[in-house]
Parts: sequence; structure tokens; C-alpha cells
Amino acid sequence: MLIRDIMSYNATRIGVDSTMQRAAEIVALSQASDLMVVDDDNNFVGVLSEGDLIRAVLPKFEEMMLSGGSLAEAFDLFIDNGRELAVAPIEPLVIRDPISLTPRDKALKAATIMVSKQIRRLPVVDAGKLIGTVSRADVCRAVLAGND
Repeated sequence: MLIRDIMSYNATRIGVDSTMQRAAEIVALSQASDLMVVDDDNNFVGVLSEGDLIRAVLPKFEEMMLSGGSLAEAFDLFIDNGRELAVAPIEPLVIRDPISLTPRDKALKAATIMVSKQIRRLPVVDAGKLIGTVSRADVCRAVLAGND
């Protein structure tokens, strides 16, 4: 079973020059936990996770809570930082050179990577271009459907 047979060709993409606000909008609308970052020519640049967006807006949450801060104070900081970072570029948060697959890779390779690295979704790249993604659900669906 090959990646091209189980992958999704409709990857949730964002341009590398986008803002944090645009990334948050795409995450909210698509409900994707990872955005595939591309340039204007659809060349794969990297991955942006919703967790990275949240950590950027609230970088000192754990420190604040450990020092006796309240959730209300943390939320106020979250709102203030969000306003300031809305126009900031996503580029510094992009995970460059993440693990990726090709359409010719075997599904077993995806499953092995996902389990060993705790990754939910992997980009599928061919000749530098993003062509889709493969998720844990894609692998499970293919295996449980009895595809070879």
C-alpha cells in the first residue's frame, strides 16, 4: 500500500508570508491542527502547528501559573499578546525541513514515523511541491479496509 493510495490531496495550506491572524483564521475554519506552509509557487516550505501559534501568543503561561498567577491574568495576557501578534509574520514559527513522505513511500513508513515520533499528520511532497498530506486516520482507514 502506497502513500498516494491513501493520502489526502486537499492539504490545508498557508503562504509563508502570511500573518499570525490569517493562520489562526485558517486553523479555526479548517479545524486542522497543522498547516502546510508553501511559497507562491506551491513549493513546500514547512509546517505550522496550532500549538506553536498558541505558545507564541502565551509564551509564559506555565511560568505565570507556577508563580501564583491566575487563569484570569493568563487570559488577559493571552488577549493582549494576541492583539500585538495578529499582524506578525508566521515565518519564524514555521518548522522547516520536517519529516515528509513521497507518494511512492509505503504506508508502513508513515505508520512507523507517526507512532515513533507522535506525529498526527505528515506532508506528502514530490519534487519539492506539496501535493497533500497523510494522517493517522488515513493509515487506519486503509488498513482496516483491508487495502494492500
